[in-house]
Amino acid sequence: MSKLSIKQWAEEDRPREKLLLKGVSALSDSELLAILIGSGNDKQSAVELSKEILLEAGNDLNRLARMGVADLVNNYRGIGHAKAVTIIAALELGRRRKTTGEPRKKIVTSMDAYEQFLPLLGDLNHEETWALLTDRSNQVISTLQVSRGGIAGTVVDVRLILREALTRYATGLFLGHNHPSGNLAPSPQDISITKKLKEAALYMDIVLLDHIIIGSDAYFSFADEGVL
Repeated sequence: MSKLSIKQWAEEDRPREKLLLKGVSALSDSELLAILIGSGNDKQSAVELSKEILLEAGNDLNRLARMGVADLVNNYRGIGHAKAVTIIAALELGRRRKTTGEPRKKIVTSMDAYEQFLPLLGDLNHEETWALLTDRSNQVISTLQVSRGGIAGTVVDVRLILREALTRYATGLFLGHNHPSGNLAPSPQDISITKKLKEAALYMDIVLLDHIIIGSDAYFSFADEGVL
């Protein structure tokens, strides 16, 4: 039996037409993904291929966002580089949307800091380090990407953080980075850079308020654990 193409479906069931008729909220995740990829393969429609991709990601868009171009191209027939790039770009836009246009957030607890870092770090399959610069009321006045590394680690330049903090007249800062492995235990390097940054910041009357390690749906707070 030959594959039934999307063009042969009832008009109201085709993803693009359904969006126009009923609005974007009426579409499932697989239908939205199908619009991005445009077409399937010789055995699957775009929607069927999208369902397969989402199923293997546990129907979790955060897990899908961690996939790279090679993951999509090598594992799914009908997904070439152009389609893979389209998927990744769309998910990145969604991530960035979470971090823009919002009023300044006041960080009171480690959970507040975690929620600020999560959109920046939660979906990555490589390690990055970011800093949140705060005023005397612990409101975030600037967000700074400190470094971008590989799977195993990244190099943090303390001078870069403090230069930006001084430029922004910040009085406090939060450091955050992710462990793609999901292991929340701080490495010796994590402990060392935390101590170095804390001591250097104090000379400039800036307080390192916490260092957050982002894992898989969880976090480690240096302040909460009493190791700051």
